[in-house]
Amino acid sequence: MHWAALLTCFLTVSLVNQVSSLETASANYGENVTIPCIKGLVNEEDLMIIKWRYDKGDILKKRKDKNAEITDDVNYKTRVSLKDDFSLVISKVTMDDQRIFSCMVSSTDILEYKVQLAIYKAPSPPQITEQATVMEIGKLTRVAECRTEGANPAANITWFKNKTPLASDGTAIKISQAVDVDSVTKLSATTSKLEYAAVKDDVDAKFNCRVQHARSADIESSPISFTVNYPTEKVSLQVVSQGPFKEGDNVTLKCTADGNPPPPSYNFYIKGEKKTVENSNTYTLRNITRDDTGEYKCSLVDGEDMVDSAQITVDYLEVVLSSTGKINKKVGESFEITLDIEGSGTTQTSWKKDNVKLEKAPKFDKLKYSDSGVYGCVVSTGGLKKTQTFELIVEGAPVIKSLINRKGDGTIYKVLICEGEGSPRPTVQWSINGTNVDETAYVDGKITYRMTIVPKGNLTVSCTFSNDLGTDIKSINVSAFNDDMTIGKQDMKQEQSEQTTMVVGIVVGVLLAALAVGLAYWLYLKKFRTGTWKTGEKEDGSAEESKKLEENQSQKADV
Repeated sequence: MHWAALLTCFLTVSLVNQVSSLETASANYGENVTIPCIKGLVNEEDLMIIKWRYDKGDILKKRKDKNAEITDDVNYKTRVSLKDDFSLVISKVTMDDQRIFSCMVSSTDILEYKVQLAIYKAPSPPQITEQATVMEIGKLTRVAECRTEGANPAANITWFKNKTPLASDGTAIKISQAVDVDSVTKLSATTSKLEYAAVKDDVDAKFNCRVQHARSADIESSPISFTVNYPTEKVSLQVVSQGPFKEGDNVTLKCTADGNPPPPSYNFYIKGEKKTVENSNTYTLRNITRDDTGEYKCSLVDGEDMVDSAQITVDYLEVVLSSTGKINKKVGESFEITLDIEGSGTTQTSWKKDNVKLEKAPKFDKLKYSDSGVYGCVVSTGGLKKTQTFELIVEGAPVIKSLINRKGDGTIYKVLICEGEGSPRPTVQWSINGTNVDETAYVDGKITYRMTIVPKGNLTVSCTFSNDLGTDIKSINVSAFNDDMTIGKQDMKQEQSEQTTMVVGIVVGVLLAALAVGLAYWLYLKKFRTGTWKTGEKEDGSAEESKKLEENQSQKADV
């Protein structure tokens, strides 16, 4: 007791000369912390005693060359220890450990080293509570509360809408924040309440809160949203089906309102007649006709003055071709085809023959075999297209255009070529047999048959064309020696007729010339016999004159 009293007296007297300082140290809640002393400032050889204490009393002390003695303080007797460098170790720190600790050293002087211990605790992730599900535009309503717990110091909370921070303005946005301290753990809980006046654009808005703290990264809550209710200001009528529309189509109309929640029922006005649709916003026109072209409307059931309209046009097309199916006509005839078109708009017409496009509509003033074929017209307007077709068959009895023979490869061969036309396709029959009998393709009513023969003398060969409408025959003389004969029997008759006509003309010309000479001679005799004779002379004239007259007559007769 004497020593203790002496030490107490010594310390009390020496406090006037002590050296002290205040340092800071920090620790995480629940972890161990080491609080340094003033090692290095005191020579351990001079050290008499070291003591750790706080505002409620001593924690431990250590004399020179002695082990540390821990006091019976209920707060620290099981949680402290002393390191070799005189640092104080406290395990599992709590908020109660956030205070000032003093390290007192006695040597040649008394020194005191003070340390302020700060305890930190990161907050829990934020939790959204009291969330609103429905909001009305323009009305300040509590959106939700955001809470975080177990922090030191207290955490701060910020609200965001679509990732943009919100700040209180006292009217459309109001944010209030409160901090509660747990009576046992002394840790803080922060609660933030958001009140918000929604607008129509907030229908799809996302709200969330963010917790901020000095000892942790920012922590964000999951986003929340709510339903925004507002009255209808406008209705819209939409034609859902894709146009253009044609007769026979189904057309669906859809009426929508910009209010939320949307109205359950609507009025549709179909050709002036009101039709109310319950629990739906669509109406379907089925199997429409051209008479369904017009304006359609829809409105709210409880607000018929709020109305919208849409126009529907039904395209139609009627095409009538004057002739269809198979049409049989005779070659050389005329044939008229007419096309009547009735449509809802401007129409385009194109023609084809045997799937080959024509530049213009066909016109048949005088039918030819080449006019035969399948004709089709395509008429279109809007989304409509119609096709009409007919098959034209031009018929005629066979006609042989030519029959010729040509020299074959050898000197004894003759090739007979019989060319003609007709429809249906003519068949051929030769009056003699031959070899290499073939035919060309039957195109536009025309066909050519060939046959090779070896004539052993002069002969006449006939070619006969036949079909259901008639027969034609042509013949040709074929000589074994004359290789240049190319004319048929009928051509030879025509040539012979022309030769006979020419001979008769020559004979008639000669006879007329002789008659003219005789008439001239008679006039001459009459002149010289009557005009030169004198009265009283002999009728026969002189012998000399008679002689001259006979000479002249003899010359004329020679002519």
